Amino acid sequence: MAASKKTKLLAKQLLKLSLENGEVSPALVGGVLGWIEKHAPRQSLALLKAYHRQVATELAKSRALVEHAGPVSDATLKMIEGAMSQKYHRLITAVPQPNASLLAGLRVRVASDVYESTVAGQLANLSASV
Repeated sequence: MAASKKTKLLAKQLLKLSLENGEVSPALVGGVLGWIEKHAPRQSLALLKAYHRQVATELAKSRALVEHAGPVSDATLKMIEGAMSQKYHRLITAVPQPNASLLAGLRVRVASDVYESTVAGQLANLSASV
């Protein structure tokens, strides 16, 4: 069952209550979940799903997923953190993730933004332009 507009709006308001200094606070999220459990609002399952989606989206905004083919140094991760933090005007944490399908290079994902500097991506662009 899809969430109604009221349920989505409530989830968005609950997300605002879960933020402390612009970041998701585990303590505040626990408080919101306790309130949902205690008051059992209508469509509570749809509300929980919508709230989860809101929180996951907000958390993804402060995380840079760095996909790499080979080893990546801590200095490179710190440089990516600094560049992304400056670009987005918020603290970004780089999280390395090996990806064997990449030939070489890096793919950085912050929320829905993707920055790619991989051989596979360059080959794809080259074949598309021919």
